Amino acid sequence: MTDITVLNSKFESSGKLTTEVSLTAEDIKVSVVHQIVKATLAGRRQGTSCTKTKGLKSGGGAKPFKQKGTGRARQGSSRSPLLVGGGTAFGPTPRDFSQNVNKKMALKGIQSVLADKLQAGKLTVVEKLESDGKTKGMYKTLNDKGLLPALVITKDKNSPVIQAVRNLQWGKAIPVEGFSVYEAVKFENLVIEKEALEVLLNRVV
Repeated sequence: MTDITVLNSKFESSGKLTTEVSLTAEDIKVSVVHQIVKATLAGRRQGTSCTKTKGLKSGGGAKPFKQKGTGRARQGSSRSPLLVGGGTAFGPTPRDFSQNVNKKMALKGIQSVLADKLQAGKLTVVEKLESDGKTKGMYKTLNDKGLLPALVITKDKNSPVIQAVRNLQWGKAIPVEGFSVYEAVKFENLVIEKEALEVLLNRVV
């Protein structure tokens, strides 16, 4: 059982959220978070680098010069990697860099990040974030409370909070459906709506 302080829209204490998910220091698995971050970054690599091998270079069908008597090393094709204009030996070819993360590890990563933010005092749970969609107002709210840089998580993907945070230099807002362990690690503070946190905790249970 873990108790998490919940704030109202004015960032004043309004109660506690009790969850069966353990968020103690022992639940922070650095190796799991590291593996998920590596997999996330690997999945963002394009893998489109491509070089032409000897077989892909056009031409080179005829033997460039006779086998013997020239004093040079024998060559069978002018597209050999040994010659100028030839193909590339052992060059990069298109490949998929993505790494698989199983469901159990992914859920453990979420639990670890939440536990780490909670133990460090960097987890701020708000009943409902209010915004008119203006960046200036959201910046003042977060900056005055010392919550920047911050990753803001909302329950509604159409929340005006996402629009308000979009232009913040030290902030990012995403709906809970798109929660990313990598993004949570990037930002010092995690500001999350109560209902969004409940969604994440229900995944981990």
